[in-house]
This record gives sequence, C-alpha cells and structure tokens, in this order.
Amino acid sequence: QTQGTILPAPNFNPIMDAQLLGGALQGISCEKDVLIDILTQRCNSQRLMIAEAYRDMYGRDLITDLNENLSHHFKDVMVGLMYPPASYDAHELWHALKGVDTEEKCLIDILSSRSNMEIFQIKEAYLMQYNTDLQQDIDSETSGHFRDTLMNLAQGTRMEGYADPSTAAQDAMILWEACQQKTGEHKNMLQMILCNRSHQQLWMVFQEFQNISGQDIVDAINECYDGYFQELLVAIVLCIRDKPSYFAYRLHNAIHDFGFHNKTVIRILIARSEIDLMNIRQRYKERYGKSLFHDIKHFASGHYESALLAICAGDTEDY
Repeated sequence: QTQGTILPAPNFNPIMDAQLLGGALQGISCEKDVLIDILTQRCNSQRLMIAEAYRDMYGRDLITDLNENLSHHFKDVMVGLMYPPASYDAHELWHALKGVDTEEKCLIDILSSRSNMEIFQIKEAYLMQYNTDLQQDIDSETSGHFRDTLMNLAQGTRMEGYADPSTAAQDAMILWEACQQKTGEHKNMLQMILCNRSHQQLWMVFQEFQNISGQDIVDAINECYDGYFQELLVAIVLCIRDKPSYFAYRLHNAIHDFGFHNKTVIRILIARSEIDLMNIRQRYKERYGKSLFHDIKHFASGHYESALLAICAGDTEDY
C-alpha cells in the first residue's frame, strides 16, 4: 500500500483559500506562515483550483506573485507545489538539461522512476511549456551510453504486466556477459533489457542473474561500470525493486553527502508527496536509524524548514 503525506483537505473552499493567500501576499510583509498552512495542506488538484480562484479574484497569476514575493529555497518549494505533477517533472528536467551544467542526477531520478504513462505526460508538458522536444534535448545535452539509456527510458515503451520465465534466464545470461565483456554492443543489450522489459520480468531476470553469477546485479553493475551510466543502471534496478527505498537512499545522500543538496530534497519531497512519501519516510527510518523529519530539521532552517517539514508530515516520535 503506497501512500503520500499530502491528502485532499476536507471542507475545502478554494475561494476562501485564494482570499487568504491574496491577503498574505499583498500585505506589507509577506505572511509566509499562511502560505505554508494553505499550500502544503491541500492536494495538487486543490491547489490548482485555488490558483484559478486567485486569478478570478485578483486578475493575477498566483505563481507569478509567489515568484515576486518570495526568495531562495522557500520560493522553490512554494512555486514547485503549484505545478501539476507532469509539469513539475518537465520543469525540473528542463532546468537539469538547460542550466549552466547538466544535472545528471536529476535526469536519473525522474526518468528511471516514472511509468510509461507518466513519461508520456511529462513529454507533453515539456513540449507545451518549452516548445521543444524532451528527447531532442536529451540527445543534444548528454552523450554516450548514458544518453542512449536516457533516450530509451524517455520513449516510455516498457512492457507492462508481461512476464515470460523461459526468457528470464536468457536475459540474465546477456546481462552477465555484458558485465564481463563491456563492449559497446554489450552495453546496448544491457540497457535495452533494463529499459524495456516489464517489472515482473526483470524481477525474474535479477533472480536468474544471482543464480548464474552468484552476485547481486547491483554489485555487478557497480564493479563493471562507472560514471553516470553506472548510476543510471543502478537507479533503474533499485526503482524496479523498491521505489520508496530508492528515494530514501537519494534523500539521505542529498542531505548527508552534499551538505544538504536543496534541489534534490525539494524535488523528491514535492514529486512524491501524493504518491509514496509516507513509504519513503518509513524506509528512511528503517535504513538510517534517524527519521527524515529529524534530518531535515537538523539541516534546514526558517520558513524553508517549516515548509519541508509540513510536506514531510512527521509523527510525534520524529521530533
């Protein structure tokens, strides 16, 4: 049972919320607590209704007003919450591809973890928002086998629900050879299998791989490959096995290995808030001993901290 931390608010009144937001934004000093109370406690579809009511009421765009009145990471959180999920992913991918430096880890996080349907919606949103094709941008901004694998994932053509035990051993053998030989052709076969087989099929393939090689597939990939290609392959495997565990691991890295990598923390919390953030929190606590709530509290501060904690939605024992 996957579960998010943000659920639809009961007794929801978009007009009243829009009024409160207007008051908070138009005042002499911006009332940030009001913004947090409303925007982190409404689900995405409710926030979109608030934005509509806000436009009707003030003749202004809520995202524009948030951008103008807020700053730094707090602004990123509040504005990020206002995008529909596919538009938010598209927005993040665009900045990852078109920023000063390509942000490979953002590309990996999004493209390795989204379903065919989600990929399709992201591509549509990307085209609408930026008037350019996501696959073309991946093609021009990345390179090598890393690019080929991203391009494959961005097609959104993974088989769904289909599993064939008779070919699982064959696929496992191909993966095993790819880890031994490491030629261009083997790398192609490796990414073709990981990007196109159904999740059910790959579960069997990973089991067969263990039987053939006596090694877990993640360990084998880590031993044989390096760089972003290796990170992407591992992310695909981890997302197939257990998506919440993957995101718990990415959050822990972002909080501890990079001295709090704000962009990653914000992106994962917002993107997963209505899907499986509750499960991610659970895996985080099990794996790292400290709660996600505790670690955010330790590293962030001010209204930015309050906003992240509100999305994370901790329990009393998390403090």
